[in-house]
Amino acid sequence: MEEEFSVDPSQLLEAASDFAHQLGALSDASAQEFLNRFPLPAIISALQTNVDFPGLESALVDCLERIFRTKYGTSLIPHYMPFVLVGLGADSQKVRQLACISISCLLENTDRRIAVQLVLQHGVYPLLLGCLIDGDEQVASASTDAIKAFASYPEGMEIIFPANTNEETHLESLAAKSSSLGRVRVLALIVKLFSTSSSVASEVSKSNLLNLLEAEVSNSNDTLVTLSVLELIYELVEVQHSAEFLSKTSILQLLSSIISNGAAESILRSRAMMITGRLLSKENAFAFNDESSLRDVLSAIDKRFDFLESREADECECALEALGQIGSSFQGATMILSTTPPIARHVVDAAFDRQQHGKQLAALHSLGNIAGETRTENTVLLTSAAEENLRSLIYDKASKTSKLTPSGLLLSVLQQDSEIRIAGYRLISGLVARAWCVMEIIPRAEIIDIVTNTLTETTKMGMEARHRCCEAIYRAFTSSSKLASDPVVSCLASKLQEAIRRGPYGARKQSEAQPMVVTADRF
Repeated sequence: MEEEFSVDPSQLLEAASDFAHQLGALSDASAQEFLNRFPLPAIISALQTNVDFPGLESALVDCLERIFRTKYGTSLIPHYMPFVLVGLGADSQKVRQLACISISCLLENTDRRIAVQLVLQHGVYPLLLGCLIDGDEQVASASTDAIKAFASYPEGMEIIFPANTNEETHLESLAAKSSSLGRVRVLALIVKLFSTSSSVASEVSKSNLLNLLEAEVSNSNDTLVTLSVLELIYELVEVQHSAEFLSKTSILQLLSSIISNGAAESILRSRAMMITGRLLSKENAFAFNDESSLRDVLSAIDKRFDFLESREADECECALEALGQIGSSFQGATMILSTTPPIARHVVDAAFDRQQHGKQLAALHSLGNIAGETRTENTVLLTSAAEENLRSLIYDKASKTSKLTPSGLLLSVLQQDSEIRIAGYRLISGLVARAWCVMEIIPRAEIIDIVTNTLTETTKMGMEARHRCCEAIYRAFTSSSKLASDPVVSCLASKLQEAIRRGPYGARKQSEAQPMVVTADRF
């Protein structure tokens, strides 16, 4: 039998390396042609008997991975399940990774009935969990992908989320008996499963698996482990359907606790703020979470500013960015402008403070979000109370500076470096939807000169931000009957209209390098 499948390892190494490094997508014909030259049993035999041949295992694994990802290659996997099972428990990490990838290909590209039958019949799921806990990073990732594929089947859901919580394969039981690294990997799997679909997320929630993330953060004294789990929670809150299910947990209260903990590492508080901002940037978060919890977490952020004025610049920027994330939604902006006093005051103060560049930049972008630059047209303006507070905060800030007026503040922003100017364009684009802001900006010729100057910006982002700002100011101008009929400002409107007509890059069309042909000097 060994002679039948015996091949020259040097020849196999060269052919497998060439095959694995072929450019572009691999066709079924190419895979079949290679296996005609080197039958799959011969490759498997070489993997088992020539493990010490330099470079052979790596080349064969890469080659087989590409083969199994073709339709033809996938059709062979059911006939070689014993090899796959051995691979899942192999000492070689590359072979284990290949085995996990083979299971993913089987589940994703084979007849559903056959795929599930094979996985159940051969007890593959516990072996995948073993790879998740004991394998290296690449093996754990491949195992996670295979389990995610298995979760797309009803039979897989029953195995992954068993009714009996005492099952050894129940993820809560698995986490309980794993090392800290193993627990983090189980939590990462839970997050990946949660993100798959709303139905899988529902099973995760009903199995109380989200509570494992809370428990790990609450009970761990290891900053790196806590930070790893917070990163997973950040990934979790980015999922579209997360708000509904997270509202059934205590994660928001946990975040408040971390933000309020002055003894905690600054990086943990910063990450907790960013997670809070991301979670509350969704409109539906305010429908699913009770108001007291929302106000508690905002209060926790508010109180941190008392300690951040002169130190912890990174944490301060994170706090400002988090408020901007929250303020990007209608409900969020309304809330941060409606607290007593409004927590948005920190954003306004920092936005026009030129002492710290990073802090000012974060605040300007956040204030742009609060003003509605990212919201749809019908949600830019907030409630009357929130709008009055926004106006008051900006006028109060202006009165305490040498600029005296909001237009003076905005002009000073546009006179700074490119990064600050871009944030300023965004801020004006949002604020100008308000009548008071239009009346501040339109008569200020210096502002109009800057936003209509097509040579000011040299980057794509800057040019586009400036052009959008022109469009926003012009829309606001034309919607104001008082300004539209004022002949004094009509010339400014014409400048805006001309700048819009030329587009964001219009002025630079003629400034491109032109080839020149000159007569050579002859002696």
